[in-house]
Order: sequence, then C-alpha cells, then structure tokens
Amino acid sequence: MKYDLIIIGAGPGGYETAVAAAKRGKKTLIFNGGALGGTCLNEGCIPTKCLCRDAEIVAQFKDSARFGIDDFTFAVDYHKIAERKNDVVGKLREGIAGLLQSAGVEVVNAKAAFKDAGTVVADGVEYSADNIIIATGSSSRSLPIPGADLPCVKDSTDILNIDYIPESLVIIGGGVIGMEFASIFSNLGSKVTVIEFMKQILPPFDSDIAKRLKQNLSKRGIDIMTGAAARSIEQTGDGIRVVYEAKGKEGEVVASDLLMAVGRAPRVEGLNLEAAGVEYSQKGIPVDDRMQTNVPNIYAIGDVNARMMLAHVASFQGLRALNSIDGKSDNIRFDLVPSAVFTLPECGMGGLTEEECKARGIATVVGKSFYRANGKALAMGEDEGLCKLIFSKEDHLLIGAHIMGADAALLAQQAIDFMNVGATADSIAETIFGHPTLSEIILSAVHAARF
Repeated sequence: MKYDLIIIGAGPGGYETAVAAAKRGKKTLIFNGGALGGTCLNEGCIPTKCLCRDAEIVAQFKDSARFGIDDFTFAVDYHKIAERKNDVVGKLREGIAGLLQSAGVEVVNAKAAFKDAGTVVADGVEYSADNIIIATGSSSRSLPIPGADLPCVKDSTDILNIDYIPESLVIIGGGVIGMEFASIFSNLGSKVTVIEFMKQILPPFDSDIAKRLKQNLSKRGIDIMTGAAARSIEQTGDGIRVVYEAKGKEGEVVASDLLMAVGRAPRVEGLNLEAAGVEYSQKGIPVDDRMQTNVPNIYAIGDVNARMMLAHVASFQGLRALNSIDGKSDNIRFDLVPSAVFTLPECGMGGLTEEECKARGIATVVGKSFYRANGKALAMGEDEGLCKLIFSKEDHLLIGAHIMGADAALLAQQAIDFMNVGATADSIAETIFGHPTLSEIILSAVHAARF
C-alpha cells in the first residue's frame, strides 16, 4: 500500500503532524504502537498535571485557616484521584481518535519497522510512502547501579499507576519529572526525599530559580540533597534502602517507595533503522534544522531526535518536517521555547539563562521583581515567587525569562511572546498591563532593569 506520508508514532508530534498533512491533501498513515497520545497523554504531561492539581487543592485545604476558614476537615481518597486522572486521559484519547478520523488519517494500531528507506512493515504487512517521519518518543532511563532492576524500583509510568499514597518516597533525580512527583506526593502526605547528582535541582533552569525553589520545597518538608550520587538500592525488611555519596561521605535513606527519575532515552529500538540506512545511536537520531535524517526522505521529530524533549517542541518539529517536505519555509523559533515544571509553586522559563549568556559572552542587564510586591499575588495568598528577566545590554532586547510562583508557566509564555516579536525593555514598558494581575510582575521586572 502506497502513501504520501507515513508517520511512526502517535504522540503529540505524530498525530498533530498527521492531521496537518491530511489537511494539506496528503494520503497519510500513522502507526500507533501503544495508546493514542503517546507518552505525554498517557504516561507524562496530562496525568501528572491532573495529580498536580489534586495536590494543589489539598495544599490549599491544609492552609484554609489563613483564608479565614476555621474548623475545616477533609479526607483524601486516592482511588478517586486516580479515577479522575484516568477519566481525563480517556476523554483526550477519544478526542485524538476523532480528530484523526475526521481528518481522514489512516491509523494502524501496531509497531512498525523499516524494510528499506521507503517501506515499513507491521504485522507482516508492507506499507510504502514518499516520505516517512519517525516520532517514536522516549522511554525512562535508569542508573547502572546495583539494585536498579529490582521490582520495587518504579519509573514515572509505574508511579502514575499506583493506587495509594506512599508513606515515604525517595526520588533519585531532581529534574522536572522528579520534582513534580516530589511536590505532588509531599502535598498528598508522603515523606519525600530527593537525591540529585547535579549541584542544583532542575539543571536546565536558571540557578536563581532553582535555588529559590529548593528553599521553598525544603520549607514544605521535602528533603532535597544536591551533589549526591545514588550508589545502590536494596529491598530490606524496613523498606527500600538507597545508599548515596555526597561530599565524599556515604549516607543512606530508607523509604516505602522509590522513583527512578533520571531522565528519558530516545526510543530507537525495534525500528530496524539499519535497513533504511538511518544513522542513530542511543543518544537519538541526528537531524538537521529541517528535521531531516541522513536519508533525504526520512525525518525524525520529538524525543527520538533528543534535541529538546518537550511535547510542544515535537509538535512544531513535525510542522517543520512537513514544511520541509512541501518545500515551504517558516518562522518557527526553536531557540524560544517555553518550558515549565508544575511543582507547588510552579516554575516557568524561556530564552537564555544568565549562565548561558555568560558562556556566550553576551553582556546583560537583569531585572527582578517579587510576588510579595504584587497586589494580585497577595490577594491570592501567593506571595512566594520571583520573576527574573534578562536583557541584552547592547540592544535592550528581552532574551530570557525565569519565573517561580503562581501561574509561572503562563507568565513565561507571555515573556516568550514578547521575545518572538523582538520586544525591548522600552517597548514592554510602554505596553499596558491589566491591573491587578499577576502579569504585572513582568512589568515590575522590566522597570527594575537598569541600563
């Protein structure tokens, strides 16, 4: 069977590109090797955000006295929490199926592998296309340490499927995944310990934000160890024992549950990429800025190319690949990508960090503002937070935004919007912001910049 376009993988990058291709009149086939929506919908972004919301509500209930609500009691039913999460995921999955059907995209629920550069095979049936996009996503990594393969060691998928709140939880890895689960289960009542190898949690984030978040979460009862390396895992009668090394000294922590959250690896196994002549390694499939592999008619988008493992990046990489196939140019800025971690409080960022600017030799001016000086934040009871904006000293362009606090992800998106249109400190200062709103925190940071 011959198609204009075959897409292997039905995550956000895959299914959104398939719909866009079909709307352009292409006969499109997509292989769904798991559940529609991929990791993001079924094992990542969406279910974790459901839990984040539940944890946020529980945290507000615990703090009800501060809002004048006395003698308030409540009970947490984790089975209902899990049921709500699964319901949300199910509804969105059904929506994707309907979207693909209405667009006329053919879906094959099977895993595909290459036969050659123009042909793939699934369940013994061959399919060919003029162009093929690989969008197979990623899978959880693990550390090569003794005990890492024990049944008691959970990855992010495993912990999303538990039906209880852990009494205590040790998390190996202080990146986005690790810190979100740390915040979730701490607010739900677990005693949480985080072991992070790097000197700060959230390594991609600006150090000021990471340090402030660590302080905040520590005050909320999460034990966070940075510069600590997990050395071994053991199942004992008292629980799961993790031995770690920090500052040359050995320590240990025992918990009822353990989450391994040390990142994700591109999913390249089982594709038979050798048959198509596609270059790859365990680090992913190399692509150029058009998302093209070394084989001209084969493209790779999303986590599998490991350029930036974010669902929204996968979607726009798919659009770039589709435009490349059609010989179209676009103005997608992959250097301006909003990212967030939905801890409590949450963090959002976009553009360059101060450390990256120093490494590139870019002279900068920094403006900072604080949630405690914002009227809406105080009215909300959300006075913990920081907004840090980075401007180029030479031309006053906004080149970085780093925020911790309520609605940080939305505020980071607003900053990215400014960056996309080449906004300067002066042009932002001349933009009318609504009052009272959290967005005024951005305006205050602009005013704090001294050129």
